[in-house]
Amino acid sequence: MDSEIYGQYEIIDAHAHIFPEKIAENATVNIGKFYDIPMESCGISGKLIESGSKIGTSRYLVCSTATTPRQTAHINEFIAAECNAHPEFYGFGTTHPDSEDLEADIAQIKALGLHGVKLHPDFQEFNADSPEAFRIYEIIEGELPLLIHCGDNRYDYSAPQRIAAIHKNFPKLQLLAAHLGGYQRWDDAEKCLPGLENVRFDVSSSLAFLTPEKAAHMVRTYGVENCFFGSDFPMWSHEEELERFLKLGFTPEENQLILADNFKNFLGIE
Repeated sequence: MDSEIYGQYEIIDAHAHIFPEKIAENATVNIGKFYDIPMESCGISGKLIESGSKIGTSRYLVCSTATTPRQTAHINEFIAAECNAHPEFYGFGTTHPDSEDLEADIAQIKALGLHGVKLHPDFQEFNADSPEAFRIYEIIEGELPLLIHCGDNRYDYSAPQRIAAIHKNFPKLQLLAAHLGGYQRWDDAEKCLPGLENVRFDVSSSLAFLTPEKAAHMVRTYGVENCFFGSDFPMWSHEEELERFLKLGFTPEENQLILADNFKNFLGIE
């Protein structure tokens, strides 16, 4: 892609995954097997920055997911350490509905200076609108935003209808619904998620599967002001995701909103 095309934009990646180097390769391979999609790279910070720098990415939301409660503290400490090492990182911590002390998990996230909570119901095997998950939302509503994986046609854990139920019960929760609200379940998402106050969306792991016309229609349905650019690194490279995004046909002003400004407003970044 011609760098002059995207050089006019500030770009923030609102959805990226990183792992400790000693487990990064296995973690990346396992994600690829879970989705049956070859990974573009390896999920370590250096590779993320290398990929993002090719399109001039200035900041990154970085996260990882605790598949068991005992992983939570170590993951949060790792994400915080990487944010300290890389000021361009904005870290989201994690927890697990089966945690014995959710209050302590969230207190750790705050104490580490992380900016939100990431959950992946499909990896963590819980219904997004279960009573166990509601305990998390009760603690963070009005305190920390939630980035949540949404959708998969093989599972029902994170179906768009469950995301709508979260909003119904916790309307003040700042909710970032990944993958345009429903990976592989975009029709369901478009039926039940538009117009929900305090709900935002990223376009990660969506543009490779949707036509530009469908993706653009969904963004306009949700509101251009409510959508963020994201790579879902290491699944995709930043170059290919930006190329897909620019095919959606938005105006330069709308592109800038989605590529950076909306995310900055979401996290209160100057």
